[in-house]
Amino acid sequence: MDRDPEELEARERYRLMVGLIQPRPIAWVSTASPDGAPNLAPFSFFTGITANPMTLCFAPVNDRHGRRKDTLLNVEATRQFVVNFVDESLAARMNQTAAPYPRGVSEFEKAGLTPVPSVKVKPPRVGESPAAFECELIQVVDLGDGPLGGHLVIGRVVRVHCDDRLLRGPAIPHRERKAVGRLEGDWYCRTTDDFELPRPEAA
Repeated sequence: MDRDPEELEARERYRLMVGLIQPRPIAWVSTASPDGAPNLAPFSFFTGITANPMTLCFAPVNDRHGRRKDTLLNVEATRQFVVNFVDESLAARMNQTAAPYPRGVSEFEKAGLTPVPSVKVKPPRVGESPAAFECELIQVVDLGDGPLGGHLVIGRVVRVHCDDRLLRGPAIPHRERKAVGRLEGDWYCRTTDDFELPRPEAA
């Protein structure tokens, strides 16, 4: 295959991206509407940006009808969100929060999760999550309209929550973190098949 992406349908571009950009970390984003109704949804177009300032981003994609996700609407209205982290024990409940519930329905309640008050932002965090970053919005970059159009949400971390059991050494050990990654379709992966490559010296 050797094609200009503009020659492909949006669904084909999406299929190529989720099939080739693997595994993808999962941002389990909690937000609140202007009237305080909680929302929780997973996003796998997600990464950290920099540690100084502590900054991250995720990209909510419009649904197949071109409508913006509730998460994005809430972030734009309140300028706050929380990125909760998923481990193996939470995978099924994280997946449940991806269901297309109507606006105003609490995914916390539907997935049997505990909303815990945040310290610096209004959206609650997931009590069962091993770690969470409270964030304030820096910018939303609109990258496309219509079905599967995307919006890059850039946020600054203003409060960190992390299970002390993960902080016992100089690095957070992935074997204890037990993260899950997003693959294509309904597939996910674990971080159990690992290998180490020491950073090389310049020759």
